[in-house]
Amino acid sequence: MASRTTTPPATFRDLPVEEVVGDFRLALISRLLDDREIALQKQSRVFFQISGAGHEALLLGLARELRPGSDWFFPYYRDRALMLGLGVTPEQILLQAVGSADDPASGGRQMPCHWGYRWLNVATQSSPTGSQCLPAVGCAEASRYISRRDLPGCAAAGDELTYVSLGEGATSEGEFWESLNTACTLHLPVLFVVADNGFAISVPSDEQSPAPISELVAGFRGLAVHTLDGRDYFEVRSRARDIVAHIRAGTGPALVHAKVTRPYSHSSADTQSKYRSVEELAEEAAHDPILQLEQVLLAAGILDEAQVAELREDARRTVADAARAALAAPRPDPATITDNVVALPSVAPGADREPDASPDGEVVALGEAIRRTLTECMEADERIRVFGEDVADAREAVLANVEGKGGVFGTTAGLQRRFGIARCYNTPLAEANIVGRAVGQAMRGLRPVGEIQFFDYIWPAMQQIRSEAATVRWRSNGAYTCPLVLRVPIGGYLTGGAIWHSQSGESIFAHIPGLVVVMPSRAADAAGLLRSALECEDPVLYLEHKHLLRQAYTRSPMPGPDFRVPIGKGRVVQPGDDLTIVTWGATVEKSRQAAARLAEDGASVGIVDLRSIRPWDTELVAERVAATSRVMVVHEDTLTGGFGGEVAAWIGEHCFGDLDAPVRRVAALDTHVPYEPALEKTVLPQVEDIAAAAREVLAF
Repeated sequence: MASRTTTPPATFRDLPVEEVVGDFRLALISRLLDDREIALQKQSRVFFQISGAGHEALLLGLARELRPGSDWFFPYYRDRALMLGLGVTPEQILLQAVGSADDPASGGRQMPCHWGYRWLNVATQSSPTGSQCLPAVGCAEASRYISRRDLPGCAAAGDELTYVSLGEGATSEGEFWESLNTACTLHLPVLFVVADNGFAISVPSDEQSPAPISELVAGFRGLAVHTLDGRDYFEVRSRARDIVAHIRAGTGPALVHAKVTRPYSHSSADTQSKYRSVEELAEEAAHDPILQLEQVLLAAGILDEAQVAELREDARRTVADAARAALAAPRPDPATITDNVVALPSVAPGADREPDASPDGEVVALGEAIRRTLTECMEADERIRVFGEDVADAREAVLANVEGKGGVFGTTAGLQRRFGIARCYNTPLAEANIVGRAVGQAMRGLRPVGEIQFFDYIWPAMQQIRSEAATVRWRSNGAYTCPLVLRVPIGGYLTGGAIWHSQSGESIFAHIPGLVVVMPSRAADAAGLLRSALECEDPVLYLEHKHLLRQAYTRSPMPGPDFRVPIGKGRVVQPGDDLTIVTWGATVEKSRQAAARLAEDGASVGIVDLRSIRPWDTELVAERVAATSRVMVVHEDTLTGGFGGEVAAWIGEHCFGDLDAPVRRVAALDTHVPYEPALEKTVLPQVEDIAAAAREVLAF
């Protein structure tokens, strides 16, 4: 046994002995949980293992200064000892490892060490490295907002902080840097903990970045940066108190860059002896944090060898008992696997009845219906916050003397002026930042409405949409939800929009379980769907077609506040006897015009506007197919991989006996939308394209 002792016995003068001994016991339990999982994985009773070994001293030292159930936690997979320090039991940890239905973190849905404990404010953890940083910032943002208001279902302590951790490899992710940017700009109470064990799986730190992360972040004004030896429990305890106290005092975020060890391989799928030398691993073993803590306890006379042995035996029994209980716990019922994917809001009977004209006869276009609905809903619910690039009116200093912007399409005009900068505000030009912060706010019970300025630029946010927002309910087995609305202007027919301002691509998002996707084509539906979206407990991608925002044909009476469009329910735009066109978005009107041309030839063509893409109204489509025996699917997105293929396939599978002709699709060419108007017209489906295809189906 190595004899290195880094901290003198005098360290105990400021620390209760029972705390130190208690944390030594938890460190032993944490390491033995690693060992037990590794053994069970070899027996095929655990199916994956990822180790928290080497991080115990850092995490248990920090846990003493943190407040489970008051502070919020966005941990990563090596934070096993932190979970024990916060109050998670060994059995609860092993329930996840064996995949039990009783696993409180996920009910057997997530891999081991993917934490999530609602009663402790431990957010449900995803797996992509670094992606938890932006939701953590959104959570801290929500803390400040909630603490100053009495909001239903939301609670925050005045001095709570948000803890977020990651390995040094994950600091290469852009979302980490975006989170620092916002945390520092807003002076948020966030504790970033970077546990540096020297490797991102097999890639050493010096191949990841030109300098240690504590040096790279030095330019962030307002960020308190601390480096410490995370292997030394006593150094962590002595430093953590002041670090946490400063954050609680409102001085802004802090980053702890802590050196730790990784005595075990990255995971059960890795063998670190393939890329680390025997000498290197031996040197690391000599700095094992549990060994160092034990040596100090012995040198200080707090424990003797017999007491250490007794603690080790107690930890072994505790883990063995927890393993027996976990292995005996029930397995999940396969019939429940689709539970908690999404839960749609209920709509009162008759709430979707066609709106009557308002008393003054006023009708509005689609874009104005969105603006008015946002205003109305924000007036009624203080949990709603609207944010994105350029959505605010203007800087507070000049607001009284300027017209104000309110979004590039004017759909948020006046919201900041009416509700204040805390409820309608601009964000950095960073799409992942917008969505990630919305996720954190939503998990705290707010109703964030983020805006991506153009659908064409949504792709940097894909990780936050797909891996974070859409999976929250499912991966936590219903313990957490993510009620956010992401408004996104989409589509072409702009004359000059070109490749970077004319994309469609709703089919890509329709492929994501847990994400609701809607696209209104007229003002009444825009209002009704937005109200439903704001009542949904799951993320809604609310697609606003740019070409439709001000078109006269989208105008309709502004529906009263009780009007709702049920998510997943389509609308019969017009009935027909000979052919049904299923469509959505900008091609609804083009289909209507095509149907009018066909009516001149004596054909009766009906049109169904799906309105919702995921879920979509299969019942209505089946009803109309049965009535006409011929069907076309028309959409603006490219033909290959477009959502029309899903609709056509479903009809072929479920309505084949009602068909008198093959299902026909009309869509954009499989190319990008060009700038020159004649080229754009060639690429996107036009009225004459729809009419020509319909004639072929009718003639079949």
